[in-house]
Amino acid sequence: MIRSSLLALSLISLPASAFAAQDCASLKKLAVPDATILSATEVPSQPFAAPISTPGLMLPPLCVVKGILHPTTDSKIRFEVWLPQTGWNGKIVDVGNGGFAGSIGYQQMGANVLAGYASGDSDAGHQADSEDASWAFGHPEKIKDFAWRAVHLTAGVTKTMVKAYYGKPQEKAYFDSCSDGGREALMEAQRFPQDYDGILAGAPANNWTHMLTNGLAMAQAMGDDPTAFFSSMKLPAIHAASLAACDAQDGVKDGILSDPEHCRFDPAVLTCKGAEDTSCLTPKQVQTLRALYTGSKDAKGQTIFPGYVPGDEGAGWKSWILGTAPTTGSGGAYVTNYFRYMVYNDPKWNPLAANTEDALRRGMEGAAKEVDATNADLSAFAAHGGKLILYHGWNDPGISPWNTVNYFNAVKKTMGEAKAGQTVRLFMAPGVEHCLGGPGPSLFGQLGFPAANGKGSGAMDLLQVWAEKGTAPEMILATTPKDPRVPQIVRPLCAYPKRAVYNGKGDPNQPDSFTCKAD
Repeated sequence: MIRSSLLALSLISLPASAFAAQDCASLKKLAVPDATILSATEVPSQPFAAPISTPGLMLPPLCVVKGILHPTTDSKIRFEVWLPQTGWNGKIVDVGNGGFAGSIGYQQMGANVLAGYASGDSDAGHQADSEDASWAFGHPEKIKDFAWRAVHLTAGVTKTMVKAYYGKPQEKAYFDSCSDGGREALMEAQRFPQDYDGILAGAPANNWTHMLTNGLAMAQAMGDDPTAFFSSMKLPAIHAASLAACDAQDGVKDGILSDPEHCRFDPAVLTCKGAEDTSCLTPKQVQTLRALYTGSKDAKGQTIFPGYVPGDEGAGWKSWILGTAPTTGSGGAYVTNYFRYMVYNDPKWNPLAANTEDALRRGMEGAAKEVDATNADLSAFAAHGGKLILYHGWNDPGISPWNTVNYFNAVKKTMGEAKAGQTVRLFMAPGVEHCLGGPGPSLFGQLGFPAANGKGSGAMDLLQVWAEKGTAPEMILATTPKDPRVPQIVRPLCAYPKRAVYNGKGDPNQPDSFTCKAD
């Protein structure tokens, strides 16, 4: 679910060499519960396939351990652990998955070992494209592997390999992922609070069942009545109208909506006054757009899941929400696969013939117990000393950013604001889409990408400072990728509920021109 970003990772210098307690090959003989170690191989330094080619960027020499976890007779969780042969910094950063998983995150693992970490990941128990959940049909144990078991067991395997190879346990263990990986991150904090000392969770799909029930309602709104569907050709007009309504509210008219909580964009301004064309919406289409912004409601009038935020209705909306025709967007694929193969266990289940209330009920009675990660009580994670940084792009077209705000507020209400403040921080990123990308600065040291202000200033760096030294982050700098065609933007992301407010003077592309303020 994470879209590629056009940037190159910088090679980070590694600390002094560490001496392995065992040679790599001997790790194949380790007895690991519910696991088969397939290979343990020394891999020489080799070119790293960054998002775009970077001449001279090389992975360090590694000990690569591959294996299969089989906690049940129907489980086959493929995993890998990468161990730097020299220069290990004493820490672990494990990786999560996107969508319905199905593959190992080699790119992020490569970034982690470049920075000196040991790193592990799994395919979550199956091999498939990220929008495909057909593997779950008739396999309840595989659903558990995907939902929570694979990440937990991989955490244990990574620690086992680290201790055996280096002759000592890790100093700290961290987890860094987004989207479904953000859901996995919260699942770890909630179910297995001692697995990690610090967790960086982006755009979490943690409220999975409600999220996809809302997607079902939106699919029906646009699919049941084709006249209520609007083509992606109308997105430029919608985008222009939403920016006209709210862009300047933060003091800078720059194409980035930085204050969505105070945006009052009424889609009715786009109602066609004459013949319909791509510059306007019919009344039914206005109603559909309004529903996308507000989210769906159940029979009692309660919101099932919140809606999207105005300000970046472009390519992301086309691929995620609209597609090329009714029910063809990525969101529709996730809806169909979840309810067809995880909830109803019926390959013929049809979203346009489904009852939304029944889908939510069946989901909550079944798969949600495994997949959803909505427990707001992080007391056990706090008792472990764990630190959690949440982040979400305000213009995410895949998962409503309000969901993460709601979860953060629920944690504060459940634990008390003071205790929650010692454990969790939330950073909302204006103009940022799903995990990465968008008109706003979306690179801030997450997912293995560089920090805006160099080594030590990114989200993962600040998470470690918090976990190891007790200093909680109040601001993270974010940047856009370097591009000679456009000015680079560097801005602060403020600890929620604060937001970056323009000072009224100075270069709006520089962070010193902004101050973190609360309403």
